[in-house]
Amino acid sequence: MLEKVSTTYADDLLLVQQALSGSKPAFERIVHQHRQTVARTVKGMLGDGGDAEDVGQDTFIRFYHAMNQYKGEAALGTYLTRIAINLSLNALKKRGKRRWLVLDYKTDMVVQEDNFQHKKEVKEEIEYALKQLEPEFRSVVVIRLLQGYSTKETADILGIPQGTVLSRLSRAQQKLKEMFNLTTHTHGQR
Repeated sequence: MLEKVSTTYADDLLLVQQALSGSKPAFERIVHQHRQTVARTVKGMLGDGGDAEDVGQDTFIRFYHAMNQYKGEAALGTYLTRIAINLSLNALKKRGKRRWLVLDYKTDMVVQEDNFQHKKEVKEEIEYALKQLEPEFRSVVVIRLLQGYSTKETADILGIPQGTVLSRLSRAQQKLKEMFNLTTHTHGQR
């Protein structure tokens, strides 16, 4: 497994070096390989909308202008996720209000019902609970649970200790559980 990881880092470094040398196809390959990860991260933090698309594009623009700083110490996807999270947090600050985490791409795994209306209601309940999370908790949920990064990778991306990741994740899960229980009891009263 370590060999595979180093090969990935080596492949990432090679692509970046080619892009730095002016290879447009190399940079296009970087974008193609990582756009889904960046999109899921940004949509998880900001929801659907134009600002999410802007932040996704800005992630690659920011990387393009700072490619020479990538040293291959982390997987390129991890590096790009860090940029996407930071830009998303900046966008949230600019908004001046919290938005909800959108789970469109996860809904079918969360709800295994055939009833479309029931799926929609459950999705709304989840989104209602998630929109209450502060950005520092939301970012941990997006990176660790939705993106599937390890605790160490999440800590590296966010620039916080692993213990803080675990603490925030635990607190986020507790908050979501409490909010979800509250919203299911007050479903028609919102």
